[in-house]
Amino acid sequence: MAIFKDTANLPAFKNAVITIGTFDGVHKGHKTILNEVVTHAKNIHGESILLTFEPHPRKLLFPDQPLGIITPLEQKLQLVTDAGIQHVVIVPFTKEFANISAHDYIEKFLVRIFHPHSIIIGYDHRFGHDRKGDIKLLEDYASEYNYELLEIPAQLIDEAAVSSTKIRKAITEGRTEDATQMLGRHYSLSGIVVHGNKLGRTLGYPTANVHPVDADQIIPALGIYAMQVTHNGTKYGAMLSIGYNPTVTDKKELRIEANIFDFDKDIYGDTIELLFVKKLRDEQKFNSLDELKAQLHKDKEDTLSIINGL
Repeated sequence: MAIFKDTANLPAFKNAVITIGTFDGVHKGHKTILNEVVTHAKNIHGESILLTFEPHPRKLLFPDQPLGIITPLEQKLQLVTDAGIQHVVIVPFTKEFANISAHDYIEKFLVRIFHPHSIIIGYDHRFGHDRKGDIKLLEDYASEYNYELLEIPAQLIDEAAVSSTKIRKAITEGRTEDATQMLGRHYSLSGIVVHGNKLGRTLGYPTANVHPVDADQIIPALGIYAMQVTHNGTKYGAMLSIGYNPTVTDKKELRIEANIFDFDKDIYGDTIELLFVKKLRDEQKFNSLDELKAQLHKDKEDTLSIINGL
């Protein structure tokens, strides 16, 4: 797959089949849409192209609202590649781009730059200044600009839109098993291992303290999770805490700490991937470190049972 990080100096695509969207999550609904693009491109001996935006349009249009993305850009690109899309064009989403009229979006952006053979889009897709462009406008100009317009069925789009909202809600509520069902994979978060207070070592459960790579990505609800952790391509079982360590400190400093099983490498500064399998319990404040240690022993047993059953 070729990735283009702007719209300048693009190659001349052969029979370009285009779809457009943020595709946050690249979940089961999105994959069905992408499959339609890939299949249509093969049928006309063309090339499949996804147009997506960076930064996410909501970040520019609603800067005061938390973004809460499901898949950071690099992960999204990998998932789109896995779905069979041949080319991804990452369109810089700027104030100037957001202010393009709907007609100019079609003529000066889609047609002049991409010369599409086919545009595959949903019935509810909006574009251009104040979101005035829609599928009917694309249909009105199809013959003039010589492209084929294919509408993705309403039911499919509704499922995709609802799934993104449901996935975000499930993650923020700690229902990672529900998120897994909708994503078709475990929700994952990449982070850099940083130094912590090293209390876990004294309890017999050393932890990797993780700082998320992408500040805009959703962090699941507070609690203890059964996990898998990937480091340098190798996957390990783990349990993870998201919380404030109320048993040992009154500081309101959110920590993400992973106890990785059968692992004793020095990984400070390394990036690891956290795959959320199941929430075990809420965060608790224990009366003593002995009580905490006993609970950690039970958490590990529960996690091993879950991980071994995958």
